[in-house]
Amino acid sequence: MPELPEVETTRRGIAPWVAGFEINEVIVRQRQLRIAVPSALEELVGWRVGDIARRAKYLLMPVAHGHLLWHLGMSGSLRLEEIGTPPRKHDHIDLVMSSKLVLRYHDPRRFGLVDFIAGDPCADRRLASLGPEPLGDDFGGAHLYRRSRGKRVAVKSFIMDSAVVVGVGNIYAAEALFLAGIDPRREAGRIASVRYRRLAEAIRRVLAAAIEQGGTTLRDFVSGRGEPGYFVQRLNVYGRGGQPCRVCGRELRSITLGQRASVYCPGCQR
Repeated sequence: MPELPEVETTRRGIAPWVAGFEINEVIVRQRQLRIAVPSALEELVGWRVGDIARRAKYLLMPVAHGHLLWHLGMSGSLRLEEIGTPPRKHDHIDLVMSSKLVLRYHDPRRFGLVDFIAGDPCADRRLASLGPEPLGDDFGGAHLYRRSRGKRVAVKSFIMDSAVVVGVGNIYAAEALFLAGIDPRREAGRIASVRYRRLAEAIRRVLAAAIEQGGTTLRDFVSGRGEPGYFVQRLNVYGRGGQPCRVCGRELRSITLGQRASVYCPGCQR
């Protein structure tokens, strides 16, 4: 599933060729995604797209009297193609831009969505309950410590809760906990504030590094220009169960937390 760094990489990749340009044509080949593609999409021909924003794993495109809301789901991607490039299987939506490029939505599993939000997008139910952005000023160790009091859930599941902080998916939660030296199984409410400060900084570092590297390609993700992410080459624990720790050399252990596979180092993480 595309995580926050993959979505941010997509935003940065498509923005120079979409933001500030008009939509010349809309082509919908498949309406049945996670929700039906709204007819309002075809009514946006001739309108200019504003600055593209990201909230959690959603992309927001200001246009006309509202916003287009995109979510890439499990296997979706937004790519830029030359006009006239034949669509492939699972290429469901084209926005033909005045930049002379096509913004093409590809989604084999069709778990993604595009919707039109009239008015303030922050009031939309899908965005209103989200926690702070991990790279924003509202996020830090004090926030995690405050939200964790009385929580008996494992700390890894805690930081993956989008009501606590957005965008910390399975891969990046595992990597941040490794950098912070925290066992992913520990109860969230039993972790001291100083360790949460360390964890918040690790979350920032991991996500910023992944964005810089273009995300983490595991199966389906490519950026807006069709390029894969390379952060997978730098993973310390995720997907490396049974292999030696890059720091202490001990064998990394594979476990299941909250129905998610997880890997940690019994030497480095306490």
